[in-house]
Amino acid sequence: MRVIYLIHLINHCKTIPAINQVETHVFHQQKKLRKLECQIGTKHESWSPLACGKNGIWQNPTLIKIAKNHRKNVSQIALRFLLQQGIIVIPKSTKPEHMKENLAVLDFDLEVEEMQTIEELEIGRSLFGWW
Repeated sequence: MRVIYLIHLINHCKTIPAINQVETHVFHQQKKLRKLECQIGTKHESWSPLACGKNGIWQNPTLIKIAKNHRKNVSQIALRFLLQQGIIVIPKSTKPEHMKENLAVLDFDLEVEEMQTIEELEIGRSLFGWW
Protein backbone atom coordinates (compact mmCIF):
# COMPACT_ATOMS: atom_id res chain seq x y z
CA MET A 1 0.00 0.00 0.00
CA ARG A 2 1.37 3.36 -0.93
CA VAL A 3 1.41 6.12 1.65
CA ILE A 4 -1.18 8.11 -0.30
CA TYR A 5 -3.67 5.24 -0.12
CA LEU A 6 -3.27 4.91 3.64
CA ILE A 7 -3.76 8.66 4.05
CA HIS A 8 -6.91 8.46 1.94
CA LEU A 9 -8.16 5.53 4.01
CA ILE A 10 -7.62 7.21 7.38
CA ASN A 11 -9.22 10.41 6.12
CA HIS A 12 -12.36 8.53 5.12
CA CYS A 13 -12.93 6.06 7.92
CA LYS A 14 -13.90 6.20 11.57
CA THR A 15 -11.51 3.51 12.73
CA ILE A 16 -7.78 3.57 12.08
CA PRO A 17 -6.52 0.17 10.85
CA ALA A 18 -4.85 -1.84 13.63
CA ILE A 19 -2.62 -3.75 11.19
CA ASN A 20 -1.54 -3.12 7.62
CA GLN A 21 -0.28 -6.19 5.78
CA VAL A 22 1.79 -5.15 2.79
CA GLU A 23 4.66 -6.47 0.71
CA THR A 24 7.74 -5.92 2.85
CA HIS A 25 11.12 -7.65 2.65
CA VAL A 26 14.80 -6.76 2.36
CA PHE A 27 14.30 -5.52 -1.21
CA HIS A 28 11.13 -3.49 -0.56
CA GLN A 29 11.33 -2.11 2.97
CA GLN A 30 8.40 0.34 2.95
CA LYS A 31 10.13 2.96 5.14
CA LYS A 32 7.79 5.89 4.36
CA LEU A 33 4.70 3.77 4.89
CA ARG A 34 6.04 2.36 8.18
CA LYS A 35 6.79 5.88 9.42
CA LEU A 36 3.19 6.95 8.78
CA GLU A 37 1.83 3.76 10.37
CA CYS A 38 3.90 4.44 13.47
CA GLN A 39 2.47 7.97 13.69
CA ILE A 40 -1.14 6.74 13.52
CA GLY A 41 -0.67 3.63 15.67
CA THR A 42 -1.03 1.00 12.94
CA LYS A 43 1.17 -2.11 13.17
CA HIS A 44 3.04 -3.14 10.03
CA GLU A 45 2.83 -6.79 8.97
CA SER A 46 5.04 -8.12 6.23
CA TRP A 47 3.38 -9.87 3.34
CA SER A 48 6.01 -12.08 1.67
CA PRO A 49 8.82 -11.45 4.19
CA LEU A 50 11.10 -13.72 2.16
CA ALA A 51 10.17 -12.10 -1.17
CA CYS A 52 8.70 -15.43 -2.38
CA GLY A 53 12.28 -16.36 -3.17
CA LYS A 54 12.47 -13.66 -5.84
CA ASN A 55 15.35 -11.36 -6.72
CA GLY A 56 17.91 -14.04 -5.85
CA ILE A 57 17.34 -13.60 -2.13
CA TRP A 58 18.93 -16.93 -1.20
CA GLN A 59 22.00 -16.26 -3.34
CA ASN A 60 22.45 -12.66 -2.23
CA PRO A 61 26.13 -12.19 -1.22
CA THR A 62 25.31 -9.60 1.46
CA LEU A 63 22.78 -11.85 3.17
CA ILE A 64 25.00 -14.92 2.81
CA LYS A 65 27.94 -13.13 4.47
CA ILE A 66 25.83 -11.93 7.39
CA ALA A 67 24.27 -15.39 7.72
CA LYS A 68 27.69 -17.02 7.96
CA ASN A 69 28.75 -14.54 10.65
CA HIS A 70 25.77 -15.59 12.79
CA ARG A 71 25.74 -19.29 11.82
CA LYS A 72 22.25 -18.81 10.43
CA ASN A 73 20.70 -19.10 6.99
CA VAL A 74 19.64 -16.30 4.66
CA SER A 75 15.96 -16.69 5.52
CA GLN A 76 16.71 -16.24 9.20
CA ILE A 77 18.72 -13.08 8.50
CA ALA A 78 15.94 -11.64 6.32
CA LEU A 79 13.32 -12.39 8.98
CA ARG A 80 15.49 -11.03 11.80
CA PHE A 81 16.04 -7.81 9.84
CA LEU A 82 12.30 -7.23 9.75
CA LEU A 83 11.69 -8.28 13.36
CA GLN A 84 14.34 -5.91 14.68
CA GLN A 85 12.38 -3.05 13.13
CA GLY A 86 9.17 -4.08 14.89
CA ILE A 87 7.60 -5.53 11.76
CA ILE A 88 5.25 -8.48 12.22
CA VAL A 89 6.38 -11.47 10.15
CA ILE A 90 4.48 -14.67 9.45
CA PRO A 91 6.49 -16.57 6.87
CA LYS A 92 4.66 -19.22 4.86
CA SER A 93 6.05 -22.73 4.89
CA THR A 94 4.68 -26.23 4.56
CA LYS A 95 7.95 -27.94 5.49
CA PRO A 96 8.54 -28.67 9.20
CA GLU A 97 12.29 -28.00 8.92
CA HIS A 98 11.63 -24.54 7.46
CA MET A 99 9.07 -23.81 10.16
CA LYS A 100 11.68 -24.63 12.82
CA GLU A 101 14.27 -22.46 11.08
CA ASN A 102 11.80 -19.59 10.80
CA LEU A 103 11.21 -19.75 14.55
CA ALA A 104 14.93 -19.74 15.33
CA VAL A 105 15.36 -16.01 14.81
CA LEU A 106 15.02 -14.81 18.37
CA ASP A 107 18.36 -16.00 19.71
CA PHE A 108 20.54 -13.40 17.99
CA ASP A 109 20.59 -9.74 17.02
CA LEU A 110 21.92 -8.10 13.90
CA GLU A 111 24.53 -5.43 14.51
CA VAL A 112 23.80 -1.82 13.52
CA GLU A 113 26.27 -2.09 10.64
CA GLU A 114 24.60 -5.27 9.40
CA MET A 115 21.18 -3.62 9.51
CA GLN A 116 22.55 -0.68 7.52
CA THR A 117 24.11 -3.02 4.96
CA ILE A 118 20.81 -4.85 4.49
CA GLU A 119 19.00 -1.51 4.16
CA GLU A 120 21.13 -0.89 1.07
CA LEU A 121 19.41 -3.85 -0.65
CA GLU A 122 16.27 -1.68 -1.08
CA ILE A 123 15.23 -1.44 -4.74
CA GLY A 124 12.28 0.90 -4.18
CA ARG A 125 9.59 -1.12 -5.92
CA SER A 126 7.45 -4.23 -5.65
CA LEU A 127 8.84 -7.52 -6.89
CA PHE A 128 5.32 -8.44 -7.96
CA GLY A 129 4.56 -5.49 -10.22
CA TRP A 130 1.73 -4.11 -8.14
CA TRP A 131 3.12 -0.66 -7.38
